[in-house]
Amino acid sequence: QVQLVESGGGLVQTGGALSLSCVASGSIADANTMGWYRQAQKERRDPVATITTGGSTWYSDSVKGRFTVSRDNAKNTVYLQMNSLKSEDTAVYRCFYRGPVPGGDPYTQNSYWGQGTQVTVSS
Repeated sequence: QVQLVESGGGLVQTGGALSLSCVASGSIADANTMGWYRQAQKERRDPVATITTGGSTWYSDSVKGRFTVSRDNAKNTVYLQMNSLKSEDTAVYRCFYRGPVPGGDPYTQNSYWGQGTQVTVSS
């Protein structure tokens, strides 16, 4: 099992910045992927950004150039720096972790989710 605890988020005006962080604990695999999804009201949950333990990143086209995902492997923590925020970025942001059971089959990936944190961008 992996537990995820998010912090950050809140209310900000258009053009402003916010940062999120997420700490993972429990059975953490040496090689894993962490990142963020978001879900606006009445919308589907969409991926925002991901990062592997090796530092490879992926971004949704909607946030490229504005958001930066990073991580501290020693602290099992992933961060999301959000700049130039737009009203359409308003959503609940959820941290996720995906990795194998330590010592288990490396091709069997388990996914875990945080509770989510609200980000509201006002115009």
